[in-house]
Amino acid sequence: MTNRNKRIAVADLRPRFRDGMTIMFGGFLGTGTPDSMVRELLDSGVKDLTIIGNDTALATTGIGVLVANRRVKKVIASHIGTNAETGKQMIAGELDVELVPQGTLAERIRAGGSGLGGVLTPTGVGTIIEKGKTKLTLDGVDYLVERPLRADLAILKAHLADESGNLVYRRAARNFNPLMALAADFVAVEVASIVPTGDIDPDHVMTPGTLVDALVLVEEK
Repeated sequence: MTNRNKRIAVADLRPRFRDGMTIMFGGFLGTGTPDSMVRELLDSGVKDLTIIGNDTALATTGIGVLVANRRVKKVIASHIGTNAETGKQMIAGELDVELVPQGTLAERIRAGGSGLGGVLTPTGVGTIIEKGKTKLTLDGVDYLVERPLRADLAILKAHLADESGNLVYRRAARNFNPLMALAADFVAVEVASIVPTGDIDPDHVMTPGTLVDALVLVEEK
């Protein structure tokens, strides 16, 4: 039901955390990443996580604190260069890192949310990216078959929500959040404001409440 109040405390998410789970996180260098949920994951002691997102931010910000505290076993991201700890653990063989071109990453998540078996892309053909992947030639053009991505949990951030979970993002904080809301079994969203259902113009809704399972109200800094 989309008309129920989905507001919870961030601590109410803990029963959903488990070692070895896969988590998608919104954000670009931390912008659009729900810091309250990242802290809750850290404080819970959960480990051996697979995390999927654009990047691993910095060692002291965003999802990067989970990497720095060695709670992550695998990263699927488009770049890791801003977080020296990610690179250090990868080189030492302590962290599995799968680097995915940014557009390909977005489309793999979209495919996971849409129930597709994957996407075809010429990006990465003839590079290390194609190693171990199926390659098809259609009309004389080579494509890689990129498999879909899904997660047990998506932790996202929005500027505004109504009690049914309909979301509005603020500028660049939108980034990967709408796609990830489609591709996880449980979707939890940190929001700066929650209004009664019906107060958001339907034309302004960026993610529909049917995709959102829980809302955590956190004052925007």
